[in-house]
Amino acid sequence: MQKLVISNNINIEDMIYEIRGKQVMLDSDLARIYNVETKRINEAVKNNPLKFPERFCFELRLDEYNSLRSKNSTLNGRGQHRKYLPKAFTEQGVYMLATVLKSKIASEVTINIMDTFVKMRKYISNNIINNEMLINHENRIINLEKIFNKLKEKEKINTIFFDGQIYDAYSLLIDILNKSKTEIIIIDNYAGKELLDMLREIDKRIIIVSGNIDNTIIKKYKSQYNNIEFINNNLFHDRFIIIDKKILYSCGSSFKDLGKKCFAINKIEDQEYLSIIINKINKIV
Repeated sequence: MQKLVISNNINIEDMIYEIRGKQVMLDSDLARIYNVETKRINEAVKNNPLKFPERFCFELRLDEYNSLRSKNSTLNGRGQHRKYLPKAFTEQGVYMLATVLKSKIASEVTINIMDTFVKMRKYISNNIINNEMLINHENRIINLEKIFNKLKEKEKINTIFFDGQIYDAYSLLIDILNKSKTEIIIIDNYAGKELLDMLREIDKRIIIVSGNIDNTIIKKYKSQYNNIEFINNNLFHDRFIIIDKKILYSCGSSFKDLGKKCFAINKIEDQEYLSIIINKINKIV
């Protein structure tokens, strides 16, 4: 199998090990490839625990690490004085890490890493003699590819945010608003300055339905911006976002408090609920 070299004669194949029956890469090797410190890799995992379940990333036991070093002499030359046992990332974990690091080099190199995982799977499958092992291996590849394809989906349909995830919550909200091509309807009884700050640069028709809109803020906003129509009505209790009258999201938190407490943003697939809410809004307009 032709080895894939990325830079400085680094062969990705030489950095993929089999541990617990899985092909994995170590945090120190990924740090070397991404040109960052190993602690940056581990901080990414620590700060995003929900994105790195054990099937994506796990810490090696001492016996596993010693066994790995005894079989791979190159490991003895690096990382032998580290304070903590290394973390191992599966193929899915490597992909998730790239999405968290959000750097150009991480994105580019991750493509090469993904290609290498695929090449190694094909190389292994082409050299398996036992038919039963071949069938099991192919099924495992199919399952991995299904999981990988789901991870590549850009849209997050159901997401739970915990106390302190303020940026992540606002980031998802902005992504949802950016899906709009013509119109955004926001229902929030506590709409205020924080929400208006996000909306003022959006060049779309926006409707805000709220039962507690501050008239002073509305007057000052309208004196400078004309992209929002305000409807003072407290018919709704929960918070909703409607994109182009086609997509409905519910939000468990007022938009001014996103990330301050645990809440969820969910996409509601049932079009009947969307029609009911739109009809109610049309009646109060």
